[in-house]
Amino acid sequence: MASTTIDTPGGGGTHTPAFVPPAPSEKVSGRTWLAVAAGMLGAFMAVLDIQITNSSLKDILGTLSATQEEGSWIATAYLVAEIIVIPMTGLFVRVFGMRAYMMGTTALFLVFSTLCGFAWNLPSMIAFRMLQGFTGGALIPMAMTLVMAKLPPSKRATGMAIFGLTATLAPSMGPTLGGYLSELYGWPSIFYINWVPGLLLIGGIAVGLDKEKRNLSLLFTADWLGIFFMALGLGSLTIFLEEGNTKDWFDSAFIKTFAALAIIGLLGWVVTSATRKQPFVNLGLYGKRNFAAATALSMAMGMGLYGSAFILPLFLAQIPGYSPMQIGEVIMWAGLPQLFIMPFVAKLSSKIDNRILCTFGLLLFGGSCLMNAYMDATTGYDQLLLSQIVRALGQPFVMLTLSNFAMNGIQPKDMPSASSLINMTRNLGGSIGIALLATALTNREHFHSARIGESVTGFALATQERLDALTSSFIGKGFDSATAADMALKAVDNVVRREAYVMAYNDGFFLVAAVLFACIGVLWFSDKVKAPSAGGGGGAH
Repeated sequence: MASTTIDTPGGGGTHTPAFVPPAPSEKVSGRTWLAVAAGMLGAFMAVLDIQITNSSLKDILGTLSATQEEGSWIATAYLVAEIIVIPMTGLFVRVFGMRAYMMGTTALFLVFSTLCGFAWNLPSMIAFRMLQGFTGGALIPMAMTLVMAKLPPSKRATGMAIFGLTATLAPSMGPTLGGYLSELYGWPSIFYINWVPGLLLIGGIAVGLDKEKRNLSLLFTADWLGIFFMALGLGSLTIFLEEGNTKDWFDSAFIKTFAALAIIGLLGWVVTSATRKQPFVNLGLYGKRNFAAATALSMAMGMGLYGSAFILPLFLAQIPGYSPMQIGEVIMWAGLPQLFIMPFVAKLSSKIDNRILCTFGLLLFGGSCLMNAYMDATTGYDQLLLSQIVRALGQPFVMLTLSNFAMNGIQPKDMPSASSLINMTRNLGGSIGIALLATALTNREHFHSARIGESVTGFALATQERLDALTSSFIGKGFDSATAADMALKAVDNVVRREAYVMAYNDGFFLVAAVLFACIGVLWFSDKVKAPSAGGGGGAH
């Protein structure tokens, strides 16, 4: 039987979770696998719902009579609630037990998903999306906690491989599924579809996990001051990141207010966590070298995952003018090959130093972004296929090994905290990545427009020839000379803007690639880790 390092935590006090496994045996029952699979389904559903509204946003805004800027709150509300609830899952599991909490939060998630489909105006949609995020966000760290708590060390690589798939597949499949459902059945269907995985999840957890005693008294002794500061800090930081670009960052009093609230909240959280004997989540884990390196990687991976899933659909919609379904067909290739790669990576992770595997994955993922950094106005499905497949090959190597680094040497009582923090930082990384890229796209488009404009002037011979040819063409189509000259000028201006946007998108991919390559240096600060294999205690030290 594989040995597992379960230390008895000194001073762990009264809140050792009921679900800490009593040295799990090598043989895993079908019930346990059913519970783990149900947990994965939940994580996939919750991550998918971050992105699923993106491709249908235009239809949703049309129905709700809202502007594009107002519509950004549909995604922001979900993200804010999700990032607040993720660190709280450990506390809720101790209070309600894993089985009751997962079934309860999923049932509420399905109710709020249905209400999103029935939303009658923008405020109702934002309120229901926030409640949907608050109930769905818990499902992400719970999937990782299930793997660590219910599977023996030798089977965790397999469990983490499936968890890694939920984290990388869902951002790729979100826009695809959203676009497909919207086109066929209308936008409310993107919310109603959650009933299928949701009911399967509730059934799987009901059968796969034993009932646990509730411990409601923990709610009265919980670190509510710390929770308040955490909610204020993370919520304000997410709003600051999500809304910053549309409101011109620090030129806006709104953004300055949320930046200040984020600093107050996060500092307050750190201080209360350091002074409380039993904080609701153990921030001291950031003091572990492996966990700190895994957190930095997780944040960068969030930037890469959500960032690339943000830029490419924008490019395809704006430049070649793809429909949501066509965009989905391109992005799908960043997801599908992972299904076949992940089991292979899980096997390798118990034989090869995970730092080597992760480096390989980061090189492939970063390389795929570099391949996208040389697009032009004619780039489409055929030209993007190879880069999407390279991305799909690289992501599993990073996601699986990242989980191994994060959970290496974590005591059982800290597993819910570790799972919450690592997933929180990935989501935060996604918000930071999208904020950075949205700002970079705006700034670089202005920069490239100005630079191209220096060459394309009325005094340049090539520009004059092009304008004359276009004017003649429009006159040939029956327009008078003044209208034709005006149309020619507009056509040239459109080409300049289009090229400036293409260059800005290319710069965005360069930025993502640079972040991913920089992470290789951070990675080698961590210890050598191998996933435990079936033969023994594995090489995690």
